[in-house]
Amino acid sequence: MLKADQKQTEGSAAAVQMPRILIIDDESIRKVLRFRLKDSYEIVDSGSPEDALALALQERPDAILLDLSMPGYSGFEVCQTLASLSFTEKIPIIIVSGESSARFGEFCETIGAKAFFQKPVDVEALKRTLSRLIDGKGRERRTEARVHLRITLTLRGTDSKGLKFETAVTTENVSAADFLAPCTVPLKEGNTLDVFLARNPNKSIGKARLSRVEWAETPGQRCDFHFIEGPSEWILK
Repeated sequence: MLKADQKQTEGSAAAVQMPRILIIDDESIRKVLRFRLKDSYEIVDSGSPEDALALALQERPDAILLDLSMPGYSGFEVCQTLASLSFTEKIPIIIVSGESSARFGEFCETIGAKAFFQKPVDVEALKRTLSRLIDGKGRERRTEARVHLRITLTLRGTDSKGLKFETAVTTENVSAADFLAPCTVPLKEGNTLDVFLARNPNKSIGKARLSRVEWAETPGQRCDFHFIEGPSEWILK
C-alpha cells in the first residue's frame, strides 16, 4: 500500500477553505512554490512519486503541479496514472519542468496535462492558470464523487458523421450525473444522446452530453458523459 508520510501542509485553520494544490517536485522547487503560493492556496507536497500518488487519492487536491524528472518513476508515468484513475482524472495537472515545453508540451497534453510551465517558472502566469483551471470544471470534481460500477446502458443518437446509431456500453465508473464508458462509435465532444438502461430499452432515462473523449477514434476510445436531462432512474442520487 502506498504511504504518504512525507506530507507537508502550509496554512492555518483559517485557510481550510482555500483551494488545495499538490506539488510533486524536488525540495528546492517545492520550497519556492510553497512560499509564492501559500497566501492563496493550501499546499500539500512531496518529492516521492509513490507518496504523491497516495496524497492525490487522500487529499483530493484542486490541482497538481508535477515535475517530469522524478526518482523511480518518470513524471510522464505519474501524469498518465493520475489522469487515468477515476478518483483523480478530473484534477487539473500542470507540468512544471526544466525540460523544453516546445519538445514535451504537446505530448504531455495527450497524456492528461492541462498546462506546461518551463523552469524558471513565471509564477504570476502560473497563478492565472491555476485560477482558471480551479474555478472551472476542476472544482466540480470535489462534489461529484465517482464509484467504480459496471452498468450496461444503451446509447442512441447521431455520431460525429451525422449518422444515427444505437450501441450498448458498459460503464467503468459513475456519479450522480456522469458516467464513463468505452464506446467505439465515432463521437465528438458536445454530442447529445439518449440513454437507456439495458433492462428497459424502450424507456429513456435521460439525455447525456459527451463532455470528454479519450483515445478518440481508436479501439480503446473512452467517453465521459454528463446528464443534461434526468436521469429518471439511476443507481446514484
